[in-house]
Amino acid sequence: MTSRCLLHVCLILLFSTEISSQLCTMLHFQQNKMNKESLELLKKMSGNFPSQCVNERAAFKPTQKVVELSVSQKDNAQMAIQEILQEIFNIFSKNLTPSAWDGVSVVRFQSGLHQQIQRLEACLRTQMEKELTNPESEDLQHTTWRVKKYFQGIDAFLKENQYSLCAWEIVRVEIQRCFVLIDKLTRWFSK
Repeated sequence: MTSRCLLHVCLILLFSTEISSQLCTMLHFQQNKMNKESLELLKKMSGNFPSQCVNERAAFKPTQKVVELSVSQKDNAQMAIQEILQEIFNIFSKNLTPSAWDGVSVVRFQSGLHQQIQRLEACLRTQMEKELTNPESEDLQHTTWRVKKYFQGIDAFLKENQYSLCAWEIVRVEIQRCFVLIDKLTRWFSK
């Protein structure tokens, strides 16, 4: 049921990509709004961090802190945001989230991520066509590699802990930190 609802939402969003590409000038405003909504949905999924998971929190040691990621160009900031959102979407799309979580909030979160990814892709495609920029710059490749490595660590943590409620709760808190970085990058590329 949840997968079917998500499929319908994704199809609608695919058709709206062209419309959203015309709104690239407003991308940072849309991004800010979607970031706030995503954070609210993350909170709604489960509520407060369970006290029984506090001791397990120390077991999560990412290879790097995502909030330390930096980029040197505005296009790279947008690409980094898109990569972060795609990796978050991939983790939450495996349908392995705890049954104790609010399923409606999870689906709305996934839908919002998909919408953000589609908008960024459309804007980046339009920008690259206009500016004929090289999307394969060394800085961009390094940033993409760091983001992927970071999320591989999150995925490995979930697997090692057999997708337990506490593992997901720890990841949920970590994903909130990712949205702090996305806010920072959004402010940077909107200047």
